[in-house]
Amino acid sequence: MESAAVSVLKRAVEMDKKEQYTMALVLYQEGVQILLDAVKETKEAFKVEYLTTKAREYLDRAEKVKKLISTRKSAGIYTELIKIEDGSTGHGYASVFGRFLDVTVTSIDIEDPYIRAFHQCQNLVRLCELAVQKCCALAKISLLTTYNAKEASQISRLAELKESLASRNISFDFSFSETLHDRQITLNNGWVIKIGRGLDYFKTPEGKFVLGSCDLELRPCQETTIHILHQNNLIVDGGP
Repeated sequence: MESAAVSVLKRAVEMDKKEQYTMALVLYQEGVQILLDAVKETKEAFKVEYLTTKAREYLDRAEKVKKLISTRKSAGIYTELIKIEDGSTGHGYASVFGRFLDVTVTSIDIEDPYIRAFHQCQNLVRLCELAVQKCCALAKISLLTTYNAKEASQISRLAELKESLASRNISFDFSFSETLHDRQITLNNGWVIKIGRGLDYFKTPEGKFVLGSCDLELRPCQETTIHILHQNNLIVDGGP
């Protein structure tokens, strides 16, 4: 358990140094909880004192990071930059922006010119699945993409997703633009995630039965940059 805490907290410090504070905060909190759980299972007094002291130190840093995030959000200057290296793994949607999807999100706007091919529509479904699991108050998802006449099933795929989301009382609207270039996901709790390659930043799996063929966390990525920012003017319907 202690080794798990060391691994998580080491990554938290790395994210902290890279100024990826929202991820650092999640990892600090996770690591501290592991340390506290270890304290409950430890009988040696010296070890209890050591683990408790370490938990306190990292909890203090977590509180400072949390305050820094809050201050920058209030000032409208919070940003994060994530660089995904070619061939790297561990960058599924849950890891990249799952922490921004919570009870405060009631609507999601997606702009991505490449939700056309089969695998691109699958990526959209994966994003919607993640949002449905994490955003219990989610009521609406909107998509702006481009139309590809060569993809005869594009509209039917999106229509099928619309019907599926409707079964959970979530509306899904999609529209097309001939000039769309931007790729971003806008949440009505103020967070905006801009992905250089859009949702389609994963490499094609080397087979149908290889690691990463189902779980995007295990799938190698294309090189891309993700810019995360917070805009107070986007907050509606009870955002933080």
